[in-house]
Amino acid sequence: MLPDSPPVAPRRPRPSRIRRRLRALLLAGASAALVAAVLPPPSPVALGIGDPLFPHLGNPGYDVLSYDLSFTYHGANTTPLDAVTRIEARATERLERVNLDFAHGTVASVEVNGLPADFGSADEDLVVQPVLPLEAGSRLHITVTHTSDPRGRDGGWVRTRDGLVMANQADVAHRVFPSNDHPADKAYFTVRVTAPSELTAVANGVRIGKRTDGATTTWAYRTRHPMATELAQVAIGTSVVPTREGPGGLPVRDVVPAKDATALEPWLAKTPAQITWMEEKVGAYPFENYGVLVADASTGYELETQTLSLFERRLFVNSPFPAWYVDAIMVHELAHQWFGDSVTPRRWSDLWLNEGHATWYEALYAEEKSGHTIEERLREAYRHSDQWRADGGPPAAPAPPRPGQKISLFRPVVYDGSALVLYALRQTIGTEAFERLERAWVSRYRDATAGTDEFVRLASETAGRDLSGFFQGWLYGERTPPMPGHPEWAALTPVTEGDTTASGPDTTASGPAGRTGPLTGPGSLRKPG
Repeated sequence: MLPDSPPVAPRRPRPSRIRRRLRALLLAGASAALVAAVLPPPSPVALGIGDPLFPHLGNPGYDVLSYDLSFTYHGANTTPLDAVTRIEARATERLERVNLDFAHGTVASVEVNGLPADFGSADEDLVVQPVLPLEAGSRLHITVTHTSDPRGRDGGWVRTRDGLVMANQADVAHRVFPSNDHPADKAYFTVRVTAPSELTAVANGVRIGKRTDGATTTWAYRTRHPMATELAQVAIGTSVVPTREGPGGLPVRDVVPAKDATALEPWLAKTPAQITWMEEKVGAYPFENYGVLVADASTGYELETQTLSLFERRLFVNSPFPAWYVDAIMVHELAHQWFGDSVTPRRWSDLWLNEGHATWYEALYAEEKSGHTIEERLREAYRHSDQWRADGGPPAAPAPPRPGQKISLFRPVVYDGSALVLYALRQTIGTEAFERLERAWVSRYRDATAGTDEFVRLASETAGRDLSGFFQGWLYGERTPPMPGHPEWAALTPVTEGDTTASGPDTTASGPAGRTGPLTGPGSLRKPG
């Protein structure tokens, strides 16, 4: 969609502005820093939309409608990529400056509505000053020419043995490309990747073009549904792309290392039936295609990037994990396509809706397909639940991640601890009402953002009674409420840090094959996602 308001007519830049831009180019180095601040007074300031867990993430004053990303990969995953990010947005208030989230790259130039703009940096914000202020409702075209640096281990790009993939959750898409990096601002994406012709490049959505020019090939992809920045995916490597048909003719395409194509085929062949199973539970698959991306990298997690879920190679090839566990993890990421991707959290404290639901369907699939009962798993989770709340906060009010460890947001309480909430809800309103609620949730908020308040309202509407009291205890309580229908379930007494007298759960119990996590099953913490 495009705004129908015309852009403000900009004036030509004054020579002083041109000098400042030239100075910015001279100051921009090849380091991970952005640029030295070269804006006229006042000094640039980092902004945010006030997310309680990531206060400086996202930016006020505009709504992104689409991203057009172009990357040039030079053949080595230790070398910065050349990139151009084009953003189409609508101003929601009068703006004299526009903040974008961006770090870990060098900015060469910025244009706003076709004219060069001044720019500077503040913390992890790229601050842009157009020639003229932008009026509320006006169209906003921003073009940033920059590098995108895959070096370092702080998220965004993940280096594989043969190239790169993305892992942007929770807040590191802006370490790959300038953006409004918060899930509350979803947008359509077009991605173009130019790489050596012996490599394959794949991104979210459907392929819309491929052109070879000498030794390089440019691949182009576009999403047909809006997407949060944390769900963007670009994979570059010596890959093959096997295809098959899913339920109702849904295109299924996978991206796997060429050397492993034969070994991976039995796993990939399971996807259509898994999609069918999920559709039977919650309704039609919400996107244009789906697939499994297998990366030859050590991440310790899997990730639900939209239409193309990311998995470690070692989960499948010579895997130490039992087959039922791997199947359940595949369904976990698939379930996220409904819960987290199509229906995206309004704030990061709504993460329990993503992970609680994905864990729920992961456990339900394991129960139906392999006999590992959901009741047994969640009873064990209940034993640990008070400790999880003590360690990381209750499901809908999680504690902030530890400084410098953003991935620490993905604690046991948002996985099995949040699946417990859904089990208690089903025990309270009955299976039939619960299943209607699940279908209504993914239908009503498809392609949108929604949070805990919306879920509580819809649950109350579906049940025909006010459930706010139920959710208050289960989502925000310091201790886990009694489980409806199971008075015999008991939680262990939490152990505070440094307390050697109380007896509590081992919250770092070893999962399958030594995976660290809260339970000895698919609940083991392998992932954000």
